Amino acid sequence: TLNEWKMDMVDFQKVEALIFKLDNVLNLIFRYVCFIMFSDNTVKVKKMSVNLEKNENNEVLMDIKVDAEEVKTAYDRACKKVAQYVNIPGFRKGKAPKKIVEKHVGVEYIQRDVLDSILPRVLTNVIKENNYKTIDEPSVQEYKFEDDGTLSVKAKVELRPEFTLGEYKGIEVQIDAFKQPEDAMEKELNDIKDKHSTLNKVEGRVSNDTDFVNIDFEGFVDGEAIKGGAAKSYLLDLGHSNFIPGFAEQLVGKEAGSEFSINVKFPDEYHDEKVKGKDAEFKIKLNEIKEKTLPEVNDELAKKVGKFETVDELKADIQKYLDFSEKSENDKRATAVIYEKLLNDTEIKIQEPMIQREIAAMKAEMKQKIELSGQDFDKLMEEQGGEKLDKEMHDEAEKRIKTALIIGQIAQNENLMVGPEDIEAKINEISRLYGTTREQIIEEIRKNPNLLYSLNQQILGQKVTQFLLDNAKISPKA
Repeated sequence: TLNEWKMDMVDFQKVEALIFKLDNVLNLIFRYVCFIMFSDNTVKVKKMSVNLEKNENNEVLMDIKVDAEEVKTAYDRACKKVAQYVNIPGFRKGKAPKKIVEKHVGVEYIQRDVLDSILPRVLTNVIKENNYKTIDEPSVQEYKFEDDGTLSVKAKVELRPEFTLGEYKGIEVQIDAFKQPEDAMEKELNDIKDKHSTLNKVEGRVSNDTDFVNIDFEGFVDGEAIKGGAAKSYLLDLGHSNFIPGFAEQLVGKEAGSEFSINVKFPDEYHDEKVKGKDAEFKIKLNEIKEKTLPEVNDELAKKVGKFETVDELKADIQKYLDFSEKSENDKRATAVIYEKLLNDTEIKIQEPMIQREIAAMKAEMKQKIELSGQDFDKLMEEQGGEKLDKEMHDEAEKRIKTALIIGQIAQNENLMVGPEDIEAKINEISRLYGTTREQIIEEIRKNPNLLYSLNQQILGQKVTQFLLDNAKISPKA
């Protein structure tokens, strides 16, 4: 997921307050990010010289020298802080002279504390004073405490690509409008009837192609039993069977209690190498025939379905769902057209490091999904052709980044922000969707703070999309 713009539109004070309520550890992380990257109250490093150079990758190279007086102040402060936490024989905590503290813990140890104190403020000052719009944290390339007491720092930071956003309000959109079929209500009611149907044992007739049959079966290929090809008391829906083609059909017209054999052929693309494309014999015992009985659509059924007193209330709820589904689908189609137009009308030059980071994120996401399904990621990539896949992913990554930048710019222009209530609602939504608890989600965020950024991205994207839809002129194609 992109990190380039997603923190820009957050109302940090409000979100920070929410996160504090959710989890104290996460709050500390969030406070640090807010302070270092976004706070207007960051203590300035007043005495330093800065040389800046922008390269072709849209990176700014920083050559910074912090004045000796600033370094000495930070160093003395670090000594006092260290003295508070170390046990030095002959001195109470915090009372040992600087030279004794240096001798006890080492100058380098104290200098590390100085760096922790100065570097975030130095880099934040440079970024703010030059109004840089960054897409990543500044990285320190090297540093050195000079003999004259100054601190030399070389760092770089990557800037957000600059671009001019085209007109995004009042976009005229024509779509192939989706319309619910005339029998949509009937299909929904039939689904409900099917879910509340019962299976009843039948006697005195042979099976038909709408029945369910309880069977014992065992399969053989070339006289040998098929591994996993046998079962007892298996209930098979003859009208919707996912067995080998021809299997269910040969169970039609049979009596309960009968025993017989059927012959089928495994498909050529069957997953088991030992039997694919081969003829097989299955010995069958049909234990029982059952038929499905559907309930009537009446007030009694409505009460079973949910909190409805009458069938009219049930139908009204179904119609509400159908109307919502129709609108959602048309919004989805309109959204695709709107973003395609914005991408075509907005020229953005994306630097390659951004694209490569996004490709890496896409691959990591893809690998996780593939391995969860039990497949070998590296093998699958090799089969699909690495060069072709890289090209496709490069194009997709560039499109994602451009879309994200456009969303961020619109959000900034229209002052669309993510508030604590938005994050709270999102956490509740994820909790319902995945059947987990809020506490579990918060724990995952605590383990991986980047998830907070991802939540913000999703919420802000939804806000911008809704803004675009509300301000577009959408009509069906003639």
